[in-house]
Amino acid sequence: MRSALFLFLLGFVLLVYGVFSAFYLPPVAAKTIADNYRIIFFHVPAAVSSFVAFTVTFATSIVFLRSEKYKYDILAESSAQFGFAMITAALISGSVWAKVAWGSYWHWDPRETFVLILWFAYAGYLALRTSIEDYAVKAKYSAIYGIIAFITVPLSYLSSKIFLSLHPTTGELSFDLPRLATLLIMLTAFMLIYVAFLILDSKIRIVEAKIGGDLDG
Repeated sequence: MRSALFLFLLGFVLLVYGVFSAFYLPPVAAKTIADNYRIIFFHVPAAVSSFVAFTVTFATSIVFLRSEKYKYDILAESSAQFGFAMITAALISGSVWAKVAWGSYWHWDPRETFVLILWFAYAGYLALRTSIEDYAVKAKYSAIYGIIAFITVPLSYLSSKIFLSLHPTTGELSFDLPRLATLLIMLTAFMLIYVAFLILDSKIRIVEAKIGGDLDG
C-alpha cells in the first residue's frame, strides 16, 4: 500500500507541475489553435494510458483463463475501469480540440469513430460485469469479452494511418524541447497514477472477494 501511495503522490506532483508548465508555454504560431494546442498535454496522456490499461486487461484476462486464479480477473477489471475513465477523458478533450481546430465537436473522422467504438466496447465490458451475479461465471465471460474487445485498441490507434483522417498521426506531431518535456512529464504522471490505482483498487477488491468467499485462487 505504501508503494502505491508513494506512486500516486509522485504522479500527482508531476501532474500539477505538468499542468502549470502547459499553461506557461507560449502559444503556437497557428492562429486557429494558438492556445487550444495545450489540451494535447492532457488528451495524449489520457489516450495513451487508456490503451495501456486495456492492454493490461487483455493480458490478465488471458492469464486468468489459463490459470483460473481470480486475482488476475480482479486486475483485469481494475485496469479496465481506469482505462474507461481515461478514454472518456480523451474523447471529451478531443472533441474540444476538434471544435476549435475544425469548427465542430464531432466529424465522424476515422479516429473519432473507432475510439467511440472502443468506448462502447469497454462500456459493454463493465456492464457485463455488473449483470452477472455468479462470480465464477462473471469472471470467465468477462475475460473472454475482454480479449475480444481488445481488437478495438489497435484499430483505434491505426485508424488515422490506415484511413484518410483529420487526426494527426504520431509521426506528424512535432514539439520543441520544452513542449516535449512537458508532454513526457504528463505521460509519466498519468502512468504513475494508473499503476497506483491498479495496485490499490485490485488489493481492495481482493480483500472484498476473500471476505465474500469468491476468491479461492
